[in-house]
Amino acid sequence: MRRIATLLCAVACASLAAYADGPADLVPTDPHQVVSTTGPASAPLPVDALLTTTRISGVARSNNGRKLAYTSSASGRPNLWIMNVDGSGARQLVTNNDRQVGARFTPDDSAVVYSQDSGGNEYYDIYVVPVAGGTPKNLTNTPDTSETIDEFSPDGKLLAIGVKQKTAPSANLAVLQWPVATIRQLTHESDPKASWSENAWSPDGRFLYATRSIGIDDSDIYRVDVATGATEKLLEHSGKQLVSVADVSPDGRTLLLTSNAKGGFENAAILDLATKQLHWLTDTQWSASGVAFTPDGGSAVLLLNADGRISTYFIDLKTMKPSEPNVPVGLNLPGAAPTPFLPDGSMLLSHEDSSHPEELYRLAPDHTLTQITHNANETLQHIQLPMSLSVAYRSFDGRIIPAFLWVPFNLKRDGTAAAVVMPHGGPTGQTVDSFNGRAELLASRGFVVIAPNVRGSTGYGMDFQNANVKDLGGGDLKDEIAGVDFLKATGFVDPKRIGIWGGSYGGYMTLMAIGKTPSVWSAAVDEYGILNWLSMLQHEDPRLQEYEKSLLGDPVKDLAVYEASSPLKYIRNETAPLLVLQGDNDIRVPKEEAEQVVSILKGEGRTVDAVYYPDEGHGFVKREHQRDELTRSVAWLQQYLQATH
Repeated sequence: MRRIATLLCAVACASLAAYADGPADLVPTDPHQVVSTTGPASAPLPVDALLTTTRISGVARSNNGRKLAYTSSASGRPNLWIMNVDGSGARQLVTNNDRQVGARFTPDDSAVVYSQDSGGNEYYDIYVVPVAGGTPKNLTNTPDTSETIDEFSPDGKLLAIGVKQKTAPSANLAVLQWPVATIRQLTHESDPKASWSENAWSPDGRFLYATRSIGIDDSDIYRVDVATGATEKLLEHSGKQLVSVADVSPDGRTLLLTSNAKGGFENAAILDLATKQLHWLTDTQWSASGVAFTPDGGSAVLLLNADGRISTYFIDLKTMKPSEPNVPVGLNLPGAAPTPFLPDGSMLLSHEDSSHPEELYRLAPDHTLTQITHNANETLQHIQLPMSLSVAYRSFDGRIIPAFLWVPFNLKRDGTAAAVVMPHGGPTGQTVDSFNGRAELLASRGFVVIAPNVRGSTGYGMDFQNANVKDLGGGDLKDEIAGVDFLKATGFVDPKRIGIWGGSYGGYMTLMAIGKTPSVWSAAVDEYGILNWLSMLQHEDPRLQEYEKSLLGDPVKDLAVYEASSPLKYIRNETAPLLVLQGDNDIRVPKEEAEQVVSILKGEGRTVDAVYYPDEGHGFVKREHQRDELTRSVAWLQQYLQATH
């Protein structure tokens, strides 16, 4: 377990293991200290072992604490399921080809409301289905407006929702009257760069506490009068800062916040609503965030993201003493909404790590754990897979770049292994220590895999996050290349057997890499990656257009930036065989981007193949498409990186 954040109250927190106190304390890993551990004889992880391992998300507890509703992949579709709180009695509530998200129990626990899109297009309607089963009912049926669910009011008469018109860039707050399902919009945002998100109801139901985000690096928190829509800004700040509400205390007097006012690093704080005074709970240069108050209001639940490994811990608000459950390293997250707590005071907690899929646990008040779900496929329950290694290396300008590394078992340090770089999406994203099926598919087949958190990643402070603004595919690509140099320096990897595989911004980075630095790569897989930022701007959703402008600037004034940052400028230099995978209904990276790549490279006579998946959006959620995606991608990398040269 890693060291938890230093507290302002100066309580001495014992370190459970040596760990850097923040990104500034990271030091480069000696590549010769990277080892391949002794393990079982090489056995490729079957693709179906991943796909028949149930993945659950969006867990919601019933008001009486007896049942859980959640999105499950068990049927091969991301459909709505329900189970008892001890994990028994799991059954499917909704069966269709589209995905259900954001489940909440109705006030009387007789039904579940949820949002559902169509063919992966991310335009959602709100539905309701009885807990006993039956035909779901579409409550909104608005093809030109997307509605997403937040929380019911304390009296159960209103449901807070987010609304976004298809042609508008901004999301707004609204309330849906229950059960008649009439909608009243509360905010009417005029700034195309700004959007609203609901965070919590006041205990008396008079107010919604909400965040108004402006671009990727600025936000404010508000109290919204539900009756009138009047808004009151709760904190003033100079310059750009990110702040959001996590929870409101049971007595309604304080808010639990996350703010990066401390030098651009996220920390947790308490806001006294009467005095508007801020009381900091953490002082760390990792990413500490608020989650929830305990039911008695005496403690706060916080998260600490320390270099992609995330722990949940509690802090007593009287003594300021922290306590951390004895849970293995990885991702340990509160596991349910709108509250992770059950009536007996226990908390639902999910755990996963790089080689073990997510499971749901019940954390008792004495911090004992009871496993609720058993999602892993039988093969995954018994197979031994290599764990990720947390490493860091120095990039071209001296900046330290953290990464996760997977080294196959029993690998000889003879410079013959193939390797794959896995850039993450975003770019405002982060590779964390979650169960990484793609990395394990490759590592179990003899590939060394590295997933760098290059400049532009979240989790390392705002200076690091903004370090690639107006420089996409510049310094961040050089950080990926420095990762390749690190792989070579370990002595395991053949420099002529390096591949790259990424999706979304990772797909963009893949295209940028093979076009701008063609001599480095011998194979590539691009999933829904951007080729041309200017054509993206013409076809993507309006909200995403504003996100793109926040990274690249004004498309007229900064035209040179858009052109220099587009793989289109370099793609004809590409020599690596390229596989392109794309969803037909992607509103984030529209299909036109993939079609341009394929057309150009086929015209150049290059080795390129493409698959377009019907009724899929940004990422593939149907099991048969996931099976094809993973099988095809692994085979492509094996063919061009592991076949005899």
